[in-house]
Amino acid sequence: MLYPESLLSKLGFEEIKIKLKQECLSSMASEMVDKMQFISNYDLLQKLLLQASEFKQLLQSGDYFPADHFIDLKSMLASVKVEGSYLQEDKFHQILLSLHTVFTCIDFFKIRTGIYPELEKLVVNINIDKSIVKSIEQIIDSKGQVRPNASKELANISQEMFTIESEATKRINSIFKELQKDGYTAESKLTIRDGRLAIPLLTEYKRKLKGVILDESSTGQTVFIEPVEVFEMNNKLRDLVYAKRREIIKILIALTDELRPAMPTLLTYHQLLSLVDFIRAKAKLAIRMEAIMPVLKPEASINMVEGRHPLLYLSFKEQGKKVIPLTAQITEENHVLLISGPNAGGKSVALKTIGLIQLMLQYGLLIPVAAHSEMGLMKNIFVDIGDDQSLENDLSTYSAHLFHMNYFVQQANAKTLILIDEFGTGTDPKFGGPIAEAVLEVLNRKKVRGVITTHYSNLKNFANSTDGIQNASMLFDQVEMKPFYQLEMGLPGSSYAFEIAQKIGLPAALLNSAKQKIGHQQKKVDTLLADLEREKKEMAIKQNEMAIQTRKLNQLVIENQQTKDFFDTNKKKILKEAKIEVDQLLKSANKLVENTIADIKSVKADKEATKKIRNQFETAATEIIKKAEPIVVPAKSSIANQKIKVGDWVVYGEDQMLAEVLSIQKNKAELAIGDLHTWILLSKLQLTTNRTKKAVNQSAFSNVMASSANQFQPQIDIRGARGEEALWEVEKFLDKAIMLNYSEIRILHGKGDGILRKLIREYLKKYEVVSSVASEHVEFGGDGITIVNLR
Repeated sequence: MLYPESLLSKLGFEEIKIKLKQECLSSMASEMVDKMQFISNYDLLQKLLLQASEFKQLLQSGDYFPADHFIDLKSMLASVKVEGSYLQEDKFHQILLSLHTVFTCIDFFKIRTGIYPELEKLVVNINIDKSIVKSIEQIIDSKGQVRPNASKELANISQEMFTIESEATKRINSIFKELQKDGYTAESKLTIRDGRLAIPLLTEYKRKLKGVILDESSTGQTVFIEPVEVFEMNNKLRDLVYAKRREIIKILIALTDELRPAMPTLLTYHQLLSLVDFIRAKAKLAIRMEAIMPVLKPEASINMVEGRHPLLYLSFKEQGKKVIPLTAQITEENHVLLISGPNAGGKSVALKTIGLIQLMLQYGLLIPVAAHSEMGLMKNIFVDIGDDQSLENDLSTYSAHLFHMNYFVQQANAKTLILIDEFGTGTDPKFGGPIAEAVLEVLNRKKVRGVITTHYSNLKNFANSTDGIQNASMLFDQVEMKPFYQLEMGLPGSSYAFEIAQKIGLPAALLNSAKQKIGHQQKKVDTLLADLEREKKEMAIKQNEMAIQTRKLNQLVIENQQTKDFFDTNKKKILKEAKIEVDQLLKSANKLVENTIADIKSVKADKEATKKIRNQFETAATEIIKKAEPIVVPAKSSIANQKIKVGDWVVYGEDQMLAEVLSIQKNKAELAIGDLHTWILLSKLQLTTNRTKKAVNQSAFSNVMASSANQFQPQIDIRGARGEEALWEVEKFLDKAIMLNYSEIRILHGKGDGILRKLIREYLKKYEVVSSVASEHVEFGGDGITIVNLR
């Protein structure tokens, strides 16, 4: 049940229906929009939502689906229920086109069995009766005209008309040419008057032609004459025209009589066309507002994630602006949501967003929320929004509010969603506040589901101390003195009355005077609420940073384990390769000695020759020694406590990687590991005096890093990511860029409201390796892209 009668217009659903009608192709679907009803049956609503969701999927798939000839067959058939009545040729042609659309729809779903199961059920029991099409096509041609051979009599009449028309035309053309040759005609061609061919003659020559004057020009200089020779032919032709029409009517009556027994089948086709067009309209509207089918729950609950006000979304979309999404929960434990906060902060919009989305859902429409939203069913929706003052019923604004409250208290239950805007206003706050609190207490005992907005502190305090009612607030920027339009669950909000008044420009003396007039306790509560909101925001920022650090730590643990696994896996291979290399060096050394001895013997100890051979031996031996540099793991230096400086050699990590220090910035050092550069904390490094190569397969490791460098792109796209997620992705991306020694990277975050851009640039300031950040050139993206230069 919906209350009051103006509920649909108050929540904006009447505008939704108008937009839905704009997507309809036929009058039948528009009528179905007017007949839509509030649905609280779970199975029925699930079916309707699945139909709309599947049709949305169909439209987005790109498959052809008929979108024309959705014609109102029911109205046509209603006009020929009486025997002797008949349909005109154009109506039969429309029926023919509609039947082709129906058959195409049926074939579409039967060919795609299982893809659109709910839509397939619409056609599963409908048969294609092509005998109706065959009967119509025998009589009506593709242009919607009765075929000349539709009956034997019509064919004879048509043939006789053709013969007479040809003869009359031939005869009048001959007469016209003769008169034209003599200069009697006023124009260069024949003309038609009263549906008959006539010859235009100059008035002074009208006696040159025997015939009937059909007309004359406005100047009187031209007369239009039908020759007597053609007059009789045209009279005969006119009689045949009447005869042809009588025969056509006879044929149409017979065709209508033949069609009349098939009316039940045609009405079934009519219902299918109407329903398909209606579901299609719902899917088209859903695509426009990026709506989806949420998880549907049978209980009375709401877990709306990133909901967007449908009308506001469509309006902003046309203006190129974005709607700030709303997340809210109404559960068995917290079944009433009490929203407070500053004026113009979005309280009423939040309330109407929840109400309109719930209403759309229970009218079988897809809703603009995140896919993992869970929406339950309400049996009733009651609202008290706006001014219901009534002169006819002698109701003031506050009286109207009380009238609604009385109805709520009597009729609401645990399956009822109530929406109350500015609860308790309209009268003296000393009385309005307590009355509102008493009403809220009764509604809470009934476990009513509700969303209520208020400025009253007593209601905020009541919600804070009462089970079942949850405070929520609209966030406010205390620096810029403007609302964020974001709903925060768990805490009441301040009205920021003095702060807003100060920004508007009210004199300080006036504001100080006002502050003195309010109670000390009230001022204390309002200040406390503002401080709580600020502290919660700061806490959220710290939690966000902690989450990022936790993710980074987890990622580092994973990467460290992967590196360890790499070395463990290749340990045997490295030792094997080292052993082979040593064996080859020993063989080379032994062969060199043997060859040297043999050479000395061959020259018979000649002094000069022996000296030359010795020099050759020493050179070759030096080369072998270079190849055979000792394979030693660098030992921890006894000078580990000394200060590390540029040019030092250090080791780090469990695997004691050897690296050279290239530069130092505060607590980090830039290291060179072969051709690769990276930044490591100084606290993780140890000085070493041993610069020999480490016994690991560094070439294999370098190959892995080189492969990473080849795959790395110096640009990241984080459009659409939320704050914490975006910062985490940027941090990982920046670490890789630093490790691979890139000097410039690009971060694509989009323009929007500039919130994400500001968040990222503030975050980058903590990196000492970042030398500057700037926007891309306007031609290449402007403020939507941040260019980061690295030292």
